Amino acid sequence: MELSSPRYKKFLPRSLFGRSVMILVLPIAILQVVVALVFIERHWTGVTRQLATEFANEINFIASLIEKETDPLKREALLAETSKTFGYEFWVEPEGVLAPGIRRPAYGIIPRVLTETLHESIDRAVRIDTVALNKRVDLQVETTVGILHATPREKRMIASKPHLLLVWMVAAAIVLLLIAMIFMRNQVRPIRQLADAAEAFGKGQPALPFRPTGADEIRRAASAFQQMRGRIERQISQRTMMLSGVSHDLRTPLTRMRLALALAEGDPEADALKNDVDEMERMIDGFLAFARGEEGEVPTETNLENIILSIVEAEQAAGHAVTLINPDTGGDFNLLLRPDTTRRAIQNLIGNAVKYGNQIRVSLEETQRRIKVTVEDDGPGIPEAHHEEAFRPFHRLDPARNMDGGGGSGLGLSIALDAVRAHGGDITLGTSDLGGLKATLLLPR
Repeated sequence: MELSSPRYKKFLPRSLFGRSVMILVLPIAILQVVVALVFIERHWTGVTRQLATEFANEINFIASLIEKETDPLKREALLAETSKTFGYEFWVEPEGVLAPGIRRPAYGIIPRVLTETLHESIDRAVRIDTVALNKRVDLQVETTVGILHATPREKRMIASKPHLLLVWMVAAAIVLLLIAMIFMRNQVRPIRQLADAAEAFGKGQPALPFRPTGADEIRRAASAFQQMRGRIERQISQRTMMLSGVSHDLRTPLTRMRLALALAEGDPEADALKNDVDEMERMIDGFLAFARGEEGEVPTETNLENIILSIVEAEQAAGHAVTLINPDTGGDFNLLLRPDTTRRAIQNLIGNAVKYGNQIRVSLEETQRRIKVTVEDDGPGIPEAHHEEAFRPFHRLDPARNMDGGGGSGLGLSIALDAVRAHGGDITLGTSDLGGLKATLLLPR
């Protein structure tokens, strides 16, 4: 099963820094666990078994010595000398009764290995207790002269302070991880700055101060983004200047034509020409609106709900059946927007719905990452195959549903889409349950 399946995705960090840290932490953690298990199971167990075996040999040797010595006084002197030599106490209980067995803690690898090794290596009846005495082992061995007692310290038979290795391993791993995280954060920071700059540019916000830093690949990506942003800005500026110049040049002859028609007032042919001049001026205004887009308008903190309410109220005042479904949502609809550009986009959507429908429904919803504005009508709608064509500049649809009313320039949806995409959003078309067109406007937070 692949780790990229949906079952595992919810457990993975979403940010690049989080995933990078996970890539660092997981191998180190697994390595720590494997090393600890292998070291404890093999090294410390082996060392403890070796020390316990040597101690058992000492016990066997001392037991054989005291059995050979028949004089009690000499036996006591021998035990005292032996205790001094080996560093732990020996004494004999002449008439003691031995109850063979093993008493050790219910947990721990080392006590288990110690008691098992002693029990296997001492070739006599033996009782082993690693619990009764503090940090000592109470060992009782059956001999022909009585019960031999020995109380060595645990560290005499156990590898001392085994936890220190784990402490050093964990401490070193934490220090190395902190150092790695600092370096990783420095590498991720340029990527985050590049993403913020791209997001701000996509939303039409002022360009963030950004300088290519980091690894060579990140610098190349940042430089490519800056060059792309410069080309797009120059292209938008050139488009605006070109269409503005063309529109300005066209207005001069149109003005002369309008003056000439005003002098010929009353002539039926002059009235028809006047209508053509008015239509040409509307087309020029549409060209300018499309070319101008968001040019010259600074994004400000704007309440989108207030914009929609003002448009809906204006349409209602004009006698159109426009309904805002959820005007009192109480949500947070404050966004960094170009107010006039956003108003023009929503006005175009609602205006088109008013042209071709009798009932218009507008809704406003918010999610964690975006805000959705939906405009629906009960008009003839647009076939799904023509949804993409409806956004093309200067493109007119079938007369059953011409989004610009037959006499327009084919720029209504193009202007709306251009304005919304300048904020990093999008517009999609669908079929409304009212029977007509459903236009959905999405804006990121």
